Amino acid sequence: MTATLDAIARPGGGLAMVAMDQRESLRHMFDLAGAGRPDDAVLVQFKRDVATALGPLASGFLVDRQFGGLEILADGLLPPRCGFILATDALTQQAGGPVEETALDEGAMDAVRQGVDAVKLLLIWRRDERRDERVALAERFIAEARRRGVLSVLEPVVRATPAELQEGSWDEEGAIREAARELSPLHPSLYKVQVPLGGAGDDVQQRRASERLAADVTGPWVVLSQGVRQDRFASAVRAACRAGASGFLAGRALWSDVVGTPDVLASLRERSVPRLESLVEIVDRDARPWGEAR
Repeated sequence: MTATLDAIARPGGGLAMVAMDQRESLRHMFDLAGAGRPDDAVLVQFKRDVATALGPLASGFLVDRQFGGLEILADGLLPPRCGFILATDALTQQAGGPVEETALDEGAMDAVRQGVDAVKLLLIWRRDERRDERVALAERFIAEARRRGVLSVLEPVVRATPAELQEGSWDEEGAIREAARELSPLHPSLYKVQVPLGGAGDDVQQRRASERLAADVTGPWVVLSQGVRQDRFASAVRAACRAGASGFLAGRALWSDVVGTPDVLASLRERSVPRLESLVEIVDRDARPWGEAR
């Protein structure tokens, strides 16, 4: 049987998914919050707490295998109606720095088992000499997911080359759309894309930017929350959904201010659950059902 996005979707066909696959970046977030650089056990427990608090509201939950993700699945922390998405990206990242490059984590792909509905690949997109190599990586990832009978979630994040920064020619919005024209026609099950304008535009600007992006995306798509101010994410999701997105797959916008708090579960229930409830309402009202995507 061929998997469909219903496995990670709301009953109406929209997608309201939680991302909890951050690794060294999550450790750095604890440090920035004044909690020091935690050991692995702290990261594992934080991810379990997020699954416990937000899983019942989410249509899908994305997590990595390095910090207990498969144990979240095995221990039944997510309800049956919440689809399980496994990160299969190997990250090149300095401590405290951004992800510079990615590859396909063969061990994660081999770990796909019953209960895993989808796999996700983060892809750093640049206009450099490795561009064709990254397209080939995306193609291989999609094919490997299909071979294993699971959904593929492709997440390109655009970055400037040193020359573009030096020349002042970097145009992030243009790059996001160019990447979409290049990669979404490869037909991943779902295309995960950066929010236009970083969520900084007013409602009209956000809607127009989302419509321009929608014209360049083939197939179902959702937005991510990295780089978007927490108080701007809901309006950015609304604009994207009204322009044709099927929802969101977000992490930091939901739980970043809970990192380092004394009682994580209590903070998640107080702060993050209401945010996710509001976003689910937006998706149910405004998102384009994934089956209607062109």
